[in-house]
Amino acid sequence: MRMDIGVISVRYARALLKSATDANIEDTVYADMQLLAKSYIEVPVLRHTIDNPMLAKDKKQMLLETAAGGDSASSLTKAFIALVLKEDRENMIQFMANSYVTLYRKQKNVIRGKLTTAAQVSADTVQKMRSLVESNTQGTVEFETEVDPDIIGGFILEYDTFRMDASVKSKLNTILTQLQK
Repeated sequence: MRMDIGVISVRYARALLKSATDANIEDTVYADMQLLAKSYIEVPVLRHTIDNPMLAKDKKQMLLETAAGGDSASSLTKAFIALVLKEDRENMIQFMANSYVTLYRKQKNVIRGKLTTAAQVSADTVQKMRSLVESNTQGTVEFETEVDPDIIGGFILEYDTFRMDASVKSKLNTILTQLQK
């Protein structure tokens, strides 16, 4: 009977989070796991290389450590990678990294937010938006900003399941829809 990848990944991630929390380095490991997950997305050949049964474990270890931050990766992250390789679970390490990120965010009440604007905005404006979201959610907000000239002006603020579209484009579309009735 084959165990579900999700179940296995969450078990490994939970064990890693517990070890990291006990060692008081969960934030460092969080950064490592975010980088590892991002490396898989940005370098698609990484998965094929790691999944290759002909590649030696020490080469996989080196590759995965590099993907998790290289020399700046924590010793716990390196030991975790070694354990995953020893247990022949390297095909699931991307899922483990994503599971760790999810579990960490839940434990620390970290909310992901995104602010889309038509033009670049000041760091001060971004901080004001972050503070607004943090006061509404009683959590810490990881904020991503994006510039999208297509919205013409205004902004789109998203976090959790909340979306506030104060863009000129959406306002124009609303007016145009009402005019066509």
